[in-house]
Amino acid sequence: MSYLFTSESVSEGHPDKVCDQISDALLDSFLARDPESKVACETLVTTGLVVCAGEVRTTGYVSVDDIARQVVQKIGYDKSDYQFDYKSCAVLSAIHSQSSDINQGVVRAIEEEQGAGDQGIMFGYACKEMDNFMPITIELSHIILQELAAIRREGKVMTYLRPDAKSQVTLQYSENGTPEKIDAIVISTQHDDFDEEGKMLAKIKKDIQEILLPGVIATLPDKIKKLFDTEYTLHVNPTGKFVIGGPHGDSGVTGRKIIVDTYGGKGAHGGGAFSGKDPSKVDRSAAYAARHIAKNMVAAGICDEVLVQLAYAIGVAQPVGIFINTYGTAKVTMSDSEIAQKIEQIFDLRPFAIIKRFNLKNPIYQETASYGHFGRDCFEKEVEVFYQDKDTYTKEGKTFKKVTFFGWEKLDYVDKIKAAF
Repeated sequence: MSYLFTSESVSEGHPDKVCDQISDALLDSFLARDPESKVACETLVTTGLVVCAGEVRTTGYVSVDDIARQVVQKIGYDKSDYQFDYKSCAVLSAIHSQSSDINQGVVRAIEEEQGAGDQGIMFGYACKEMDNFMPITIELSHIILQELAAIRREGKVMTYLRPDAKSQVTLQYSENGTPEKIDAIVISTQHDDFDEEGKMLAKIKKDIQEILLPGVIATLPDKIKKLFDTEYTLHVNPTGKFVIGGPHGDSGVTGRKIIVDTYGGKGAHGGGAFSGKDPSKVDRSAAYAARHIAKNMVAAGICDEVLVQLAYAIGVAQPVGIFINTYGTAKVTMSDSEIAQKIEQIFDLRPFAIIKRFNLKNPIYQETASYGHFGRDCFEKEVEVFYQDKDTYTKEGKTFKKVTFFGWEKLDYVDKIKAAF
């Protein structure tokens, strides 16, 4: 018997995502000045107000006010009509120094012995549904909102769009887990006020059907396009009106969209948020390592689907546990526990090794803070930094460094896994 599975995403203008982006922009700014910065930044936004709080240990100085406003402007909150804009919002900072009790467990005389910045459990997941080894439902939800944001920024059509938006995709699977068809799509987008409400909703729904969704479908591989061939239910702004939105419509807080950030409800989640945390916090770095393991395992043909769990104790370098669940899709004659033992031999999962493997002390995090941390293209980009080391260079009086973004998405362990198995 077939069944349904649903995932949602939110735009960069969603109040919780505004907070994630500000927190990660602050983290990037600290790392651009001192790559050894230890940062745990939280942000709250509401009508006309941004509040930043947290703990930081760094040799660098950043202007919290300037960074918060820059992020809000980039997202698109640039009009007083929104009741939240980068020019007029108040920015309050309550950032203080990191606890010395935590610091002594993380920073060690021998760098390789660096302990985990906290206890906790982290999960990574991968499957063969999409070419990037992500579930279809979360990937489509992200793509819909990325396309909607691109249309808003271009400003040629759907000129009434405002930054806040949400999407949701429901997919029908066969009894054996094969994707069959799109069953339902929900899109709620903030918009300018219209003179006539009835015409407003009809216009938005027509534009989504004739402009947004065709643009989304055109970007998809043929096997995913086919899922749209049969009729599906489309809900557009189901309340009928969405003028009041963003931080004026709902307050936002860092770390409230952890399922949007990961796998859309597939697999599992350890509960720890990512944004605003430097890589000594294994909530973030070990979740990236777990995704890297899962993706490389599926790409290597060990299984069609896998969940990887890592667990850590604060101040301890080696994980206290590693768990593998291949959901019965393993292609090797081993139990999942035997596979886990092999994986533990292949991957060095100490925080020091994870940070080094993905170069996580670089300012790479604001890019992750909307549309998911996983399934993204790995790329290299030049960033400005305010220190000098062997990898930096000077150009036009400024210091730059080439850094890798989304390094945990690399398929660089496939051959090692194949050889080990």
